[in-house]
Amino acid sequence: MRNVTRPFGRTLAAMITPFTPSGELDVQGAAELARYLVDEQGLDGLVLNGTTGESPTTTDAEKTQLIEAVAEAVGDRAHIIAGASTYDTRHSVHLAQDAEKAGAQGLLLVTPYYSRPPQEGIEAHFTSIADATDLPCMLYDIPPRSCVPITDASYQRLAEHPRIIAVKDATADLSSAQRVRVFTGLSFYCGVDALNLAAYATGQIGVVSVIAHLVGKHINAMFDAYDDGDVERAMAINDAVLPALRALQGPAQGVIAVKAALAQKGLPGGEPRLPLTPADTVINDFIAENLAIVGEAR
Repeated sequence: MRNVTRPFGRTLAAMITPFTPSGELDVQGAAELARYLVDEQGLDGLVLNGTTGESPTTTDAEKTQLIEAVAEAVGDRAHIIAGASTYDTRHSVHLAQDAEKAGAQGLLLVTPYYSRPPQEGIEAHFTSIADATDLPCMLYDIPPRSCVPITDASYQRLAEHPRIIAVKDATADLSSAQRVRVFTGLSFYCGVDALNLAAYATGQIGVVSVIAHLVGKHINAMFDAYDDGDVERAMAINDAVLPALRALQGPAQGVIAVKAALAQKGLPGGEPRLPLTPADTVINDFIAENLAIVGEAR
């Protein structure tokens, strides 16, 4: 194994939020799914209340309930990271404080979206949240959704904060991520499933993954092979999960696809909340056909 620091573990899932048939938070289902992801898929951590967790449509109380249920379900067997960043800094501070009280062990902080703040505002937003608790923080850089990227200069200043220690990188720019990682010392986690192995090979230390709901074992086996110096086997496993990428990041939006895939396996998920809609028959068939041909994790 390489001598690297993995503050939140290596393989994390951006976990969906299960809902009941009536559309309410499924607390028992969340606990069941969390145990499955940790005990069956072998994940090191669960990121709750992110975009994949439909955070725009869950209430603050539901976010707290979710953290409490998952923390109780998996105990110290996994890192519990809570999304606590919105486009409102004051609200985000309250979410972070509530997450800490509920049992989260870290925070995921996405760049404020929609309002397109200047870099000074982005830096102040992140540092205000990081100052509000004692929890370590992972920044989330996803320009396709937030519109504004975190610049190199902002990363340099933010890395000086003692609790800002990691980045979920969804820029799909491996060269830029490598550069920032080297000059800041921040721990980088890949947030683009199609690049998981490539990112790992360029120094990123793990993933915050959507497809890990279904192929977490594969991702772990792939990283183990790479760490053991068996690059050929790592590449073979990476190839084997291509059908899962097609299934979960193909014609359907990610949350819709993952919830449909989990339902096909008899796992909790429920339907997404509007404006997201359930997968139709065509999408369900596409997901089932592709997941059926995922190769072995070996």
